[in-house]
Amino acid sequence: MKGRELPAYVHRRKRDGKLLFRKRSGRKIIEIPMQTQFPEGAPIPFALYQERERLLNAPAPVPQGRTLGNVIDRYERSPEFDRLARRTKADYLKHLDFLRDKIGHLEPRTIERHHVIRWRDVWAEKSPHRANYRLRILRIVLERAIDYGLLPTGGNPAKGVSEVRYDKIERQPWPDELVAAARATAEGRTALLLELLLGTGQRIGDVLKMRWSDFDGEAISVRQSKTKTSLWIPAPRNLLAALTKAPRHSVFILTNHAGSGPWSYRGAHDAMMRLRREIGAEAYDIHSLRYTATAELARVGLDDATIMAITGHKTARMVQLYAGPERQKARARAALQARERGKDKR
Repeated sequence: MKGRELPAYVHRRKRDGKLLFRKRSGRKIIEIPMQTQFPEGAPIPFALYQERERLLNAPAPVPQGRTLGNVIDRYERSPEFDRLARRTKADYLKHLDFLRDKIGHLEPRTIERHHVIRWRDVWAEKSPHRANYRLRILRIVLERAIDYGLLPTGGNPAKGVSEVRYDKIERQPWPDELVAAARATAEGRTALLLELLLGTGQRIGDVLKMRWSDFDGEAISVRQSKTKTSLWIPAPRNLLAALTKAPRHSVFILTNHAGSGPWSYRGAHDAMMRLRREIGAEAYDIHSLRYTATAELARVGLDDATIMAITGHKTARMVQLYAGPERQKARARAALQARERGKDKR
């Protein structure tokens, strides 16, 4: 349903299809999420007209420009938000939309620390991981409220609120047998995606943006979206073979079906999910292939700085997180060999 077919003062937000009530108040515009929602194209429910009349005759709950929702809107339009990596933006928007819908009508000055703690605990009942991420986003939004003069300096009620502790399931590199099974099973774009992830050790977002012009026949040049690091990555044998036989339908190495742009994250994710189910690798996700590539580099004895030159990790701590288990295995094997040699000399 087109926006002009909705009742006056009611608009549908393009990004997510949510209905909003908008009304000018003096020189400002009031924007309130509607409680009555219905899918685009469906008949307009009578409840929408009733709610619209109530909002038309009711005063604005909070002066426009001073709500948390307004802070979120300004943050989403800010250069700071615009500089975020595309995938990070997508993750942030999910939580920003949630906060806008649930507590966007509040004034930041009315939010106290005990409110934040209670929200965190309620969110954690469904997902501790999501609750912690949402808490971080709320902390960022309230810092922006300070910048906009809606909270005093140092008055962020979410600052210092601890995150929920829970037993995390640490990512593990793909076992060699599953890597071999994936290579034997994957076809077409999925096979090329697999080799690009393993061969370059890059994040899925950076792999999907790779162009044929980035490949010089020997290596692939990458500018990482998250770290802004520029890398020149020599392609291993398997990746070179995959690139050599890959068709070139687009400027992008991994193209969509129309050949008009890059393969979408959703399409690539779904293709890898089908492959993982087929070979029994559901416990190992796409990002685990970055762990796998790092572990392979550690297995051959490369130091942190050399591995960072390939993977683009910004700190040795992250390399050690990825490569630590493989290095422990190598040291344990070396210790066993030394132990056995000692026995032989007796």
